[in-house]
Amino acid sequence: MNTNTEPVIRIEALTKHFGATRALTDVDLTVARGEIVVLLGLSGSGKSTLLRHIDALELPTAGTVGVLGENVPALRGRRLRQLRSRVGFIFQQFELVGSLTVLENVLTGALSALRGPRLGLWSYSRADRLRALGHLDRVGLLDRAYQRADTLSGGQQQRVAIARALMQNPEVLLADEPVASLDPESSSQVMSLIRQIAADEGLTVVCSLHQVDLAIDWADRIVGLRHGEVVLDTATSGLDKAQVMEIYGRVATTTAEMRMLEDELRVAEPVA
Repeated sequence: MNTNTEPVIRIEALTKHFGATRALTDVDLTVARGEIVVLLGLSGSGKSTLLRHIDALELPTAGTVGVLGENVPALRGRRLRQLRSRVGFIFQQFELVGSLTVLENVLTGALSALRGPRLGLWSYSRADRLRALGHLDRVGLLDRAYQRADTLSGGQQQRVAIARALMQNPEVLLADEPVASLDPESSSQVMSLIRQIAADEGLTVVCSLHQVDLAIDWADRIVGLRHGEVVLDTATSGLDKAQVMEIYGRVATTTAEMRMLEDELRVAEPVA
């Protein structure tokens, strides 16, 4: 059998409780190799929780999570580290070490392969250093390699985070609101960069967003969540913004929810 025809991500009946709070309820989701999926929904709808289950940062209360042929909740130790090395994660707040250089931050993406104590830049092999510089060139920041990360703009820091994720040689790329803190121009640049890299590398991408225009332009599919349940799953081909806003209207059915959505969409047009 050609394993490339098998879903890269297969989630069935996923349920997650945090105490008395039900964050996810009977979520089913399959993602094909090379597909780009955007999760949409109001804050608290379960988008981040779903992403965290794919990388075993959360364990399900019930249901199954399969990633790259592995039963994720059953993994421990070395096998879990091996899976995580194949899954890159880009966070909203970049998660860079500001006092380190841009190059050192990118190199931390190769930590899982590092043997012995970590003693700064020279802990990494010459091959790794060259590879990190290559990724920085790819995201347009080669000239900033030896600059402190906390001196960069938000858009530049997120591009460093992308380069760091690429150091893992991932097969799956997860992104949790990766442009929520960026201005519109930087948001478009970052999302275009992720899509181009995904196309070049054949990456499977699952990303949560608030910006409807970006979701339409960028994703192959939109999956809508409401109160932890999947309430829509549609291809973006042929969709326009008005149709997506109608989808949002079906996701947020109460007047209060619609007002909350409008507020969130305004906030999602970030300031510089």
